[in-house]
Amino acid sequence: MIYWGRRSDTMRFQSLYHMLSYWASESGQAPALVFEAEGEKRTLTYFELFDAVQRRANELSAGGRTSLGILADGSLECVVTIMSSIVSGMQTVLLDENTPDALLKGYIAYTDIDCLWASDPELTDEFSAYLTSGVKNGGGKVLFFTSGTTSRSKAVVLTDESLMSSAYNGGSLLPLAPGDVLLCQLPLNHVFGFVCGLLWALSCGAAVALGRGARHYLDDCSFFAPTAVSVVPLLLGFLLKHSVLNRELRLVLIGAGDCPHQLIDACASMGLSVSFGYGLTETSSGVALSLGDDPYAMTVCPDDEITIADDGEILISAPTCIMEGYYKMPDATREVVRGGILHTGDLGFFDERGLLHVSGRKKEMLVLSDGTKVFLPEYESELSAVLHGRDLAVCERNGSPVLVIRGRPGEREAVLAAIKPVMELRPRGQQIKDVIFTPSPLPRTSTGKIKRWELNL
Repeated sequence: MIYWGRRSDTMRFQSLYHMLSYWASESGQAPALVFEAEGEKRTLTYFELFDAVQRRANELSAGGRTSLGILADGSLECVVTIMSSIVSGMQTVLLDENTPDALLKGYIAYTDIDCLWASDPELTDEFSAYLTSGVKNGGGKVLFFTSGTTSRSKAVVLTDESLMSSAYNGGSLLPLAPGDVLLCQLPLNHVFGFVCGLLWALSCGAAVALGRGARHYLDDCSFFAPTAVSVVPLLLGFLLKHSVLNRELRLVLIGAGDCPHQLIDACASMGLSVSFGYGLTETSSGVALSLGDDPYAMTVCPDDEITIADDGEILISAPTCIMEGYYKMPDATREVVRGGILHTGDLGFFDERGLLHVSGRKKEMLVLSDGTKVFLPEYESELSAVLHGRDLAVCERNGSPVLVIRGRPGEREAVLAAIKPVMELRPRGQQIKDVIFTPSPLPRTSTGKIKRWELNL
């Protein structure tokens, strides 16, 4: 087992430009990005990356646009475009390229996008009619949608500085070094993927290998030979199942969801150092990392202060990393940020060593094994509408959503047919995987809320 500790010489960068210019000057010929081109492994040095970002940022500044929506696909051009947009001072909105069209149109209007980037020009043409007149005073804002693709998803307003502060936090506790290669297979439109799959390594002067998409999950490790990888639990399970982790790998960072013990034990049995991270989009990613033998006992990051409320809720003070708020949603912002303190809705405690343990969720939110969050009351309301007010609940079983409904098993096909319109608006990972019938009313509190913990799954 390799142990990791805080590195006193970790650089704190105030901006993405500051980071790129520093490494371009100090280690200009060192690899920054590793990628595939025409079937071969290629590299972009720090000097080349800085130059490409500067040139593209100048083009964006000259274009007169203010809010760039990016359908993030993880490609080299995508990464350069994201960085260039941030450096240029535009409002940068990171979008999931797999978002259903109807929702994407709404997101464009909601976040005042006046120009759109996608690797497929047909997509930019398709959505050009929905672009807006832009935004005033949006400079430096970077918007990530909370994990989920429903109308409840909020755009979290982060900044260039908050994202770089988050990268510093991670690098302070879990440093990489020049010569390390971090494999990024995570979506960059999620803050965990952006910070822990990209900025973490670059802020340490290491290289990032840009994964080639889901079709290459099985051979990216052998192709890029990374020394570190950041994963969600579902992806880690897939990589372990197919025994594709490479011999050069030494560090696995897990985040964005609960991770079964057996996956962590499997990594440890291979001699890998495993670190588990806890964080939120609202805090620009991680606020605590495990550094020792127990992956569930986490050290709080240096810029963060965590306290536990009387009811067990985790409260976070993180002045350098906390969000500016939810975009155009001041009331929703005030619900979770009070007096500068983020009320996470998660439950936890500190052990006798002062290490943080996350024990559950206070909010009615389902976190799937890929890190996606599903707001259950809204989901249940949508299902209830097409099922004419039936007594039902959405719960998790084996990492997937299942529908629990009062009724008879013989109704299965009718129920599946009724909920089909709702399923068509949900990504595959959020769709109901099974229907469980119960003859009795679902257990509820005196206020009518479902007692999910009493459901027998």
